[in-house]
Amino acid sequence: MFNPFEQKPIPMGEGVMDWKTMYPKPYSKHEVDPYTKVRIILMNGIEAEAIIFSHQFHRNCNNNELRRELAMLRRIEQQQQKHVNWLKPIDETQIETTIGYEHVAVDLTAWLAQNEPDPYVKETLDFALLEDFDHLYRFANLLNLDYSIPAHNLVKSYVEITPGRPTIAEHRHPHDTVRNYVDFKTADIRTKLNTLIITSGEQQTMNFYINLGNTYINDLGRQLYQEIAMIEEEHVTQYGSLLDPNATWLENLLLHEYMECYLYYSFYQDELDKNVKSVWEMHLEQEIAHLHKAAELLERYENKQWEEFLPGTFPRLLQFHDTRDYVRKILGEQIELTADKEVLKNVHDLPDNHTFFWYQEKVNHDVSSVPSHVVIDQHQRVFEKDYRAEVEPNPVRDLRDRTVDNTTIARTKELSRV
Repeated sequence: MFNPFEQKPIPMGEGVMDWKTMYPKPYSKHEVDPYTKVRIILMNGIEAEAIIFSHQFHRNCNNNELRRELAMLRRIEQQQQKHVNWLKPIDETQIETTIGYEHVAVDLTAWLAQNEPDPYVKETLDFALLEDFDHLYRFANLLNLDYSIPAHNLVKSYVEITPGRPTIAEHRHPHDTVRNYVDFKTADIRTKLNTLIITSGEQQTMNFYINLGNTYINDLGRQLYQEIAMIEEEHVTQYGSLLDPNATWLENLLLHEYMECYLYYSFYQDELDKNVKSVWEMHLEQEIAHLHKAAELLERYENKQWEEFLPGTFPRLLQFHDTRDYVRKILGEQIELTADKEVLKNVHDLPDNHTFFWYQEKVNHDVSSVPSHVVIDQHQRVFEKDYRAEVEPNPVRDLRDRTVDNTTIARTKELSRV
């Protein structure tokens, strides 16, 4: 397997791009493989996280020599983010891109959960998986309602479109979105990577929705983006709380750079688009230089060796593939879960005065005004049923009726048929 620490890094300055290099050839939205889009969206989020993290490090560092090193790394990360994000073509609409974002959320979360050794982290991934799966369904109905475009034309047969844990049931009290953190020093490298990858990916989705949601073409769409952006806030809080707050800034920098090398190398292996593949190759070379610099800084300022925290050789590479059976399994088993502080519980096991019900009454007391419900209701009125792309009927019996949007399952104590 590949060990980035054994590679000879290019000089840092060679990673700086000119304008012609930084502005890439976009993919064709009519020809692109859905997993190429998935990889591009995720790597945009990974680079955005690298930038945000570096700025926070810079603002919490009192050593200007170190801050200059960070500034150099950050400038190249900024260029990489533009290089990746501008692969999106001009003619791809906001809602089409959004379908890609939710496809990322489903297949990435499912893959990470299937390859996560820590049971607590795995259950956190499975929990949010069902919620992002429902977001894909809600946005797909909006796409069909406003543009008459079936979302399965965009995701092909890679992922199903059917209700998950209904978005209306996902609104929880802030106190119930905080999870326990994992120990950075003793955690498996897969857990370290998985938690940082999913936090970065969900953060990018949150930022995309909070910045572009208000630019949608109508009020219903603006309202749906607003609502789902609030769920993404919950997810970023939930996943971010898994990260070890005791890790130092330089230890975190090392992990960030290792993660980027790991993902670029993983995606280079599977990429079908030759142009995009060349981007992954170029960025991998740049990130290997960044990783070696991070290791040098860790040794210089904290007298620590990278071997104390990382294995060197990459674990199993991240490869997107069909996760439909896994998602169906989790949906059938865990539809009625919600959160109780740091643990997950069936909604029927919560006391009547639980914070979940209090918060639900605050934000969802008028079900008829909840955007995620209204978009399905409107689609059903116009087309007499919702939009779906299923291999088989939904694994949850109470979610199979295509003429009625279920707003009680996983939200109230009404008996459900699961």
